[in-house]
Amino acid sequence: MRIHMLAAGVLLVLGAASAGCDEKLEDLTGPTPNLEPTLSSIQREIFDTTDSAGRQACTNCHTDAGRNPSGGMNLRSGMAYASLVGTASTGKPGATRVIPGDPENSYIIHKLEGRTDIVGTRMPRGNSFLTEGQLLVIKRWIQLGAPNN
Repeated sequence: MRIHMLAAGVLLVLGAASAGCDEKLEDLTGPTPNLEPTLSSIQREIFDTTDSAGRQACTNCHTDAGRNPSGGMNLRSGMAYASLVGTASTGKPGATRVIPGDPENSYIIHKLEGRTDIVGTRMPRGNSFLTEGQLLVIKRWIQLGAPNN
């Protein structure tokens, strides 16, 4: 009986995974159809750009251009990797912003999803949050080891 339930579960997961293969990445990422799981794409499409849904560019607040970056996190091009990967959160002691290979424990994902364990508010501020597809791409980049690509 246990083997039949396990086999049924595996078939269900495989079926769902193969159905997901028919969906194009741009269908998932909504207002950022060119978004890919690379830092350069995330930089261009998320950090630096206000998207077509009205979500403001992250660098509106997280920049050192004429100010101290919000939360001490500078997301400007050339600075974002060092501000994110393996870097401790200044707002939540013990939390690491991006843990390569571990999106579920990366504090940036907690902040972007608005989880209950965050300090402060969900990011980005306002009512225009990232879409599920945008979050999936960022999680995938982290899962791939958060390379500086």
